[in-house]
Amino acid sequence: MSQIVAARFTTFDAAEAARKRLLTSGLIEEDVAEFYVNPGGQHARYPIGGDEYADPQARPAGLGATGSGAIGAVVGAAVAVVLTFMLFHAFLVLAVATLVGAYVGTLIGALLLTRGASRANEPGSMAMPHERESGVLLAVHVNSGMQARAVRDLRETSGQDIEIASGLWQDGRWADFDPTRRVKPLDSDGSVPASGTTKY
Repeated sequence: MSQIVAARFTTFDAAEAARKRLLTSGLIEEDVAEFYVNPGGQHARYPIGGDEYADPQARPAGLGATGSGAIGAVVGAAVAVVLTFMLFHAFLVLAVATLVGAYVGTLIGALLLTRGASRANEPGSMAMPHERESGVLLAVHVNSGMQARAVRDLRETSGQDIEIASGLWQDGRWADFDPTRRVKPLDSDGSVPASGTTKY
């Protein structure tokens, strides 16, 4: 496995400027690769599209729908009992209100839990592991002697989400790069977060 330092840039021009800076620092063309990373969900990992079999933010929806549906059914039944015996004097109201309560409870529960999952996936700090953003990725194949210089050059040329990874470098490119893996960016002092170096 090779040691790779990478950073994200918003434009190809910015990535090209960083690449030229790296080449003047002693790296060779075969050790620097740039490529565009599509937005999340657009990496065509499955034949019908998408990156994952199921959207991770939608996974809690079933549990929320089940629990809240049961609560809604109980509340609907309670309201129906009151309406049945006080106003309508018909058991049909009991059945309809129970079903409506279950439906509304199911919908609200699913929506609340998926909204919570979305917030949980938002990075609290860009220095913490988070979903990879789209942009131009500049990857640099380094040895231990060049790593610090590469990190410094990428940082000084406005590289974002600078990371150190262990992967397969082949024919001048990061051969086993996986755009769906979470980014583990370096802290501002250049240290790797507690979760460690990304391994591919």
